[in-house]
Amino acid sequence: MRLQDRIKPGLRVLFVGINPGVRSAITGHHFAGYSNRFWKLLSDSRLVPEPITYEDDDRLPEWGLGITNLIARPSPGINDLRPAEYIEAWSVLNRKIRRYRPKVVALVGVTLYRALLPLLDCPPAASALGPQPVKIHGARLFVLPNPSGRNANFTYAEMLDAYVRLRRWCEHVNELRHAT
Repeated sequence: MRLQDRIKPGLRVLFVGINPGVRSAITGHHFAGYSNRFWKLLSDSRLVPEPITYEDDDRLPEWGLGITNLIARPSPGINDLRPAEYIEAWSVLNRKIRRYRPKVVALVGVTLYRALLPLLDCPPAASALGPQPVKIHGARLFVLPNPSGRNANFTYAEMLDAYVRLRRWCEHVNELRHAT
């Protein structure tokens, strides 16, 4: 089963995951894994105004947020994905960004960012997390830690800090747009 994108034109942030997990494919909702902290991070960082769960993913556009995946094929983990799939999927994601024109594209995972970096034709920033020195069809790029429970590289506090930085950065980007 393919997960439905939650996208509309002119979003503040388009979150991009690598690909759906098996539970997300079964439930039909993004980031539905039992140990996934994406929805808690959205609430705790105040990117959304109220606590929500994966079952509320269709509400994201209400708050100027959207969600999609680079690779549509579900898998138990990213080790099941082939390098060629990243390259093939980039052209689809690139078209989505061009069509919907989000202000910010938030890549959910450093692994995703590193896989796309050669395709973005830009130098890496000093830090793989946070804002990156590239725009995609006018959208600014921001990299977040992967909220999967399997991600032992970041504590919840470090993840939350990155999501709060995204919220604040989006507020700053919005202020800059209104000042010009």
